[in-house]
Amino acid sequence: MNPPNAAPLAVANDPGVRAAPARAPAYRRVLLKLSGEALMGEDAYGINREVIDRMVREIAEVHALGVEIAIVIGGGNIFRGVALGAAGMDRATADYMGMLATLMNALALQDALRAGGVVSRVQSALRIDQVAEPYIRGKALRYLEERKVVIFAAGTGNPFFTTDTAAALRGREMGVDIVLKATKVDGVYTADPQRDPAARRYAELTFDEAIVRNLKVMDATALALCRDQSMLLKVFSIFKPGALKRVVMGEDEGTLVHC
Repeated sequence: MNPPNAAPLAVANDPGVRAAPARAPAYRRVLLKLSGEALMGEDAYGINREVIDRMVREIAEVHALGVEIAIVIGGGNIFRGVALGAAGMDRATADYMGMLATLMNALALQDALRAGGVVSRVQSALRIDQVAEPYIRGKALRYLEERKVVIFAAGTGNPFFTTDTAAALRGREMGVDIVLKATKVDGVYTADPQRDPAARRYAELTFDEAIVRNLKVMDATALALCRDQSMLLKVFSIFKPGALKRVVMGEDEGTLVHC
């Protein structure tokens, strides 16, 4: 009860009270590039369940904002376990093995998203119809419009191309506003910040600068594709709590790479 002569308390459903309008995300549709290594956490290889569950919470939070999300996932966490056995192997064969590893990660991520209440679809560039749909651009676009997260597995489906290149390619095909590369470091630095305490983070830089300075943002093919198609790229740390949401909201997080 209010004290005598006090004004009545404002309530949320009072038509006379206006809530502050929520700020809209800076990007409507994004492509998130997740490395397989990011799924390992501190483990030597494989998938760390705690890490993948935390990633799903970050993705679900952004999805709840109305942002359409496509994901390209790598396979280094699984392929690393067989990499020694692949030494001396034909490069194309090893690349196909890596593509299968990305499909395993995609299925694990889809299952974690389902448990987190987010509907998703896996599309594979390699035909394995029993476990994933084949990549069909029109269906993928429709899924995004239906607010389903689309996970792209098996890279481009071709050897000699990295999942970074697949991210740039699928990002262009999906018409995303920005490609988000999730790494273990919170942006692009002038030097390795773990080895050089004087290293500083770039707030932004151009694709040409990244290529000329060999900054290891992405492989050169992926960078050139992003540059030629005028796609924005943001590099940020997936291990930094709330970083994905801050990036999507347009805040100063990570490093923006542009033309």
